[in-house]
Amino acid sequence: MQLFIDTNILLSFYALNQEDLRELGKLADRVINREVTLLITDQIIDEFYRNREQRIEGSLKSFYGQIFNPQLPQICENYPEEAERLRSALKEYEQAHSVMVARMAIDIKAKNLQTDQIIHSFFANGHKVELSPAIIDRARLRMGVGNPPGKNNSLGDAINWECLLNIVPDQSDLFLISGDKDYSSPLSDDELSGFLQDEWERRKQSKIHFYRRLSAFFKDRFPEIGMANSRDRDYLVRELSNSQSLADVQKVITRLNSYPEFTAGQANGILLAALNNQRVAWSIDDGQVRGFLLDIMNRYQQYLDVEMLDQLKSLFEQQRAVPD
Repeated sequence: MQLFIDTNILLSFYALNQEDLRELGKLADRVINREVTLLITDQIIDEFYRNREQRIEGSLKSFYGQIFNPQLPQICENYPEEAERLRSALKEYEQAHSVMVARMAIDIKAKNLQTDQIIHSFFANGHKVELSPAIIDRARLRMGVGNPPGKNNSLGDAINWECLLNIVPDQSDLFLISGDKDYSSPLSDDELSGFLQDEWERRKQSKIHFYRRLSAFFKDRFPEIGMANSRDRDYLVRELSNSQSLADVQKVITRLNSYPEFTAGQANGILLAALNNQRVAWSIDDGQVRGFLLDIMNRYQQYLDVEMLDQLKSLFEQQRAVPD
């Protein structure tokens, strides 16, 4: 199996929990045992390490800033035993938080996080695609004439694509995993661009199998490797936040509706998307969007941020869609 994993998917590993990372290790084992040929380009390696620290910082920013400093009302002093227990617990938390931050800083600098170890295994045991001046020239031509993939005068995706065309043997299928919309069809984010599909089939006489998420690839090709579907829900909440049109919003909500439940964080993320993304806010007079948001508000009310919930209720009132 010829497999290519885009940088955005590799960087997303920093958001995985230990269970998911253990499952991901099973793919690393298949790469080591040559059951899977993982194609690695210089562009992927450089792009990964160029964005690694920023991705980690984004994941840990809120944790680093967690400083609890509750002010006990004077009446609490009438309960000295409980007040002292609360202060001791707070001090213990602050000490543990400080130790964890310090240990993480050491592992981050040493590139010794569990995710780093898996990525290192991928890079060390994958099949390295050598970058040549000819590939760069073809990538520049591709970008110059406006052919996908690529955006914002960036050669990265074009270089990776030309590397794949160059290295994958004819009549060998390619499995490509990328969350980058530059590879997707404008008609469906989950399908490969028709232009790229046609080009691949014409030049390689084989099929290209496209996946937006690693979990979808595992479900299709390695069902024994089980990524927690919570990752899929997190991904869709982010997609809702980034939706650019009513059609995008409806598409994401249709997929979110296929899940019976959400975590408190995901439910609050949905509310945040509705408040911060104007495309979602402007869509709440649509029956599907309104019904979904009302369901979230009603089912998860006790877990929702009160201020965000009040703001969304106010938005519903402005749109003449007052919750029950």
